Amino acid sequence: MKKTIKKILIYSLSIFVFLVAVLAVHIYYVYRPAPDANTRVMARIDIKQQISQSDADKISAWMFHQKGIDHVMVNPQTNIVVFTFFPVKTTGDKIANDFKANFNLKAERFVPTQLDLKSSCPVAASSYTYKVYKLISQII
Repeated sequence: MKKTIKKILIYSLSIFVFLVAVLAVHIYYVYRPAPDANTRVMARIDIKQQISQSDADKISAWMFHQKGIDHVMVNPQTNIVVFTFFPVKTTGDKIANDFKANFNLKAERFVPTQLDLKSSCPVAASSYTYKVYKLISQII
């Protein structure tokens, strides 16, 4: 009788450890960034001078003709350009550098700091799944 209970406990513990390992690998792969052809990234360019609506229209038209750009919004009130692009076709830095080279404007790409990223989404940083992912990524 004791041998049967011991076998059941060993098998149960083995299955539990195996399932936890499978879950850990799954969480690791889900949270690991892997851009593909459908991945879109959002970026922002801050223009350090006032622009008009006609400037905004020219910027928007130029941005839409760049390789890899998916969507563009230009706000002349805040002097900000927000765009999405496919990272397998181009990069945000390349677009920002081409933008500065083609327009006679003082502009720079906005890149959030680590502090900005930490405070951007409180749900993700405090979620149980994210904490498990961080633990697993530190171990691996």
